[in-house]
Amino acid sequence: MEEGGLRSRIKKVFQGDSDTKLEAELPYATMMITLMAASGITPYESFKRLRKVDILTKFQDEGEEIVRQVEVLGNDPLTAMEKRADETISRSYAEFLEGYISSVRSGGSIMNYLTSKLKNIFEVQSAKAKNAVERLETLVEAYMVMLIVIFCFYILSTVTSPATMMLGDTGLPDTSEFIYPLVLVVIPIFSLFFMYLANISRPGTLRGIRKPYIVGALPLALFAVIVFASQLVPGLSTITDTFGLPRLVTAGLIVVCIPPAISYHKIARRNFSAEKAMPSFMRDVTEARRTGISPEKSIVHAADRRGYGLFTQDLRRIINQIEWGVSLRKIYTNLTEWIKSWPVIVDFFILVETIEIGGGDANTLGLLAEYSERIQTIEKSQRDMLRPYVVLPFVWTILMAFTITFTLETLSQIPVLAAGAITAPSMNLDLSIGGSIIEAGIVFHSWLSGFFIGKVSEGNFASGFKYAAFLALTSFLTLIFSKGLVSGLFGGMF
Repeated sequence: MEEGGLRSRIKKVFQGDSDTKLEAELPYATMMITLMAASGITPYESFKRLRKVDILTKFQDEGEEIVRQVEVLGNDPLTAMEKRADETISRSYAEFLEGYISSVRSGGSIMNYLTSKLKNIFEVQSAKAKNAVERLETLVEAYMVMLIVIFCFYILSTVTSPATMMLGDTGLPDTSEFIYPLVLVVIPIFSLFFMYLANISRPGTLRGIRKPYIVGALPLALFAVIVFASQLVPGLSTITDTFGLPRLVTAGLIVVCIPPAISYHKIARRNFSAEKAMPSFMRDVTEARRTGISPEKSIVHAADRRGYGLFTQDLRRIINQIEWGVSLRKIYTNLTEWIKSWPVIVDFFILVETIEIGGGDANTLGLLAEYSERIQTIEKSQRDMLRPYVVLPFVWTILMAFTITFTLETLSQIPVLAAGAITAPSMNLDLSIGGSIIEAGIVFHSWLSGFFIGKVSEGNFASGFKYAAFLALTSFLTLIFSKGLVSGLFGGMF
């Protein structure tokens, strides 16, 4: 058994199967199993019910596998769970199963074990959240260093190139063969790689959000076609000649970001309000249930209270459906259509499941309210700890744009100083086509880093639209400032 489990773990590691999602679902699955046990249902029966829980996809698979081993292969439930403990790559899940098996075989209290284990799991989750913040902090710092190093490498290559040393006709090095791959290939690949790492490290609570991406996809595609056409089609070059490539890219990226940023703000405001209010709502349902009224009336009574913020509107809809005789299961299905916060959806599902199984026992609902508060506290503390890192992209954007532009603009003045002809037509402050492209590239990658920091800070790439717009504007303004500064410095020499 041990050799088979080892082979399975090695196989999963080499296949790249991550236990991140299983770990994220574990507190909710454990909560469901504990609440069901409080209603008299065994953990094996709980796993059978988990097969129908669409929001816990990993534990859906776990339920299917355990039931398959029992009902198809003929193993008893404990043996099936023992095999899953040996095969899973999640240490926390394995310990949960092993502890349950040991508790059953030793004749201990299953309910006491499940309750204490659930508390332990949330303590571990809280510690993991802090460790995740530290990893994300390192990731943000690594991303900043990567951008600065790449552009510093370009500056050094430019300064030490033979064209720069010999000055030539204009004193400007021909960097077209180097700058195009750097701006169009190398940096986007690095940025996308770091965004992928952020996506793995920061799951986020909002799931299934599509509207901001749909709103922004078509304008972004149209804008990209216009920019590339203006560079490749001779007849359309007047677009960039009129506005300038950096100004065109900045204006276009900002305009593209406005509609999806507004769309995401509305969605996030509503869902984060629901996350904040859900623990209080669950506590109010519990207290109402303690008075002896029915579970449905407890929900109605709790929803009537003020102080839930924007979530009050959603609770009003729930009250209306209950009064019209709609089942709680159907109400849950309707709730998933307008609420996208995963913790809120899971909590409401568990509430419905608890009421349907055990009639909504007040003590059981009290457990649910307690752990709903813990989940909300963990997520809120993680957001609060990551919020200061929103400032860093603006720091590296200003530093990158200023340093690169200042260096290249200074290089453009070397032959001007040597010739002593500051007004010569061929010796102005424009950095030619290569200069325009690198400026536009700086704006673009500042914009792209907005999605990276949006994912890190709020857990969703869609939140990056607002950061991307501000970063694009910041980089463009820094470019103008640095060019003006160089012009002023060298202009004062004559």
